[in-house]
Amino acid sequence: MPELPEVETVRIGLQELLPSRVFAHVTHDTEKSFPNAPADVAAFLIGASVVNVKRRAKVLFIELSSNYSLVIHLKMTGQLVFVSPGTRFGAGHPSDSLVHDLPDKSTRVEFTFTDGSKLFFNDQRKFGWVKLIPTAEVPNIDFMKKVGPEPLEASFTAGQFADRLQRRKNATIKAALLDQTVIAGVGNIYADESLWGAKIHPATLVKSVSDQKLHALFTELQFVLNLAIQKGGSSNHTYVNAEGKKGSSMDFARVFRREGLACPRCGHEIIKLRVAGRGTHICPHEQQL
Repeated sequence: MPELPEVETVRIGLQELLPSRVFAHVTHDTEKSFPNAPADVAAFLIGASVVNVKRRAKVLFIELSSNYSLVIHLKMTGQLVFVSPGTRFGAGHPSDSLVHDLPDKSTRVEFTFTDGSKLFFNDQRKFGWVKLIPTAEVPNIDFMKKVGPEPLEASFTAGQFADRLQRRKNATIKAALLDQTVIAGVGNIYADESLWGAKIHPATLVKSVSDQKLHALFTELQFVLNLAIQKGGSSNHTYVNAEGKKGSSMDFARVFRREGLACPRCGHEIIKLRVAGRGTHICPHEQQL
C-alpha cells in the first residue's frame, strides 16, 4: 500500500494538471471501483470543475465546484493517468498502462473533460475506488474521524508526536508508528528508515523509549518523509510521479531492503527480521534492543 510520500507525489502532480477543468462524461466498468448513484454523478460531477486536489493520510480528494469531492483510494495497484493532446502524465502503479493506449483492461473509471482531456483510474486488482461525496461530509467518513494527525503539518510538534505514541505505550514502537489512528500515512518503508535514523530498535516498547529518543524519531520521520517527497516517492515501490518518472527515494535508503549490505553509519551488516507482522530492516549494532 502506498505511504504518505507516494500519495503526496500524486497529489502534487494532479494539483498542477486538474484545477479549472470541467467534467463532461464518465464511464466505469464495475460498481466496486465507482460506487456512486447515477443521479448524483449527473447532478454533482458532470458540469462541475476541479477546484483543488488534496490529500489526507493515504487518500486523495479532488474537490469540485459543486461542493462535492471525488475521494480516491489507490490501494495496492491503482494509478491515475491524465491524457490530453500532446501531453501524458501518469501516477501510480508502474504497469504498462502508464504508457500504452487507454482505456485498457485495467481501466476502471474514465473521466472526460470538456476540453477533450481525460483522466483514467486504472486498477489491476480492483481494490481501489473513487467515491463521490459531499465535500462537507468528507470529515465524517469513518476513516477521516479515526486517522491521526499529519506528521508534516507545520502545527504538529515533537511533543504532540510523543503524546500520540504514548497512547500505545505497551506496543512496539514500530507498531505504533504504523497505526494510522496514531499518526497518518506512515508505512513500512519510512518506519524502518526513521527508526534507523533515531537508533531505536523497532521492537522496543513505546513506554521504554525516552522522550529524547522520541524527539529524535520525530525529527528523523519528518526528514525521511520530506526527502521521499522531494525524490518523488520510492523507486521500488509501486508508485511513479505525475510525469511518469519513477520515484528515487529508495536510491537513498539507509536500511530498508538493504539486508546483507553495510550500515552506512557504522559498517555492520544490515539484517531483516519481523516486527509488528512486517518485514523489518535494522542495523543490529546501531539499533539494540
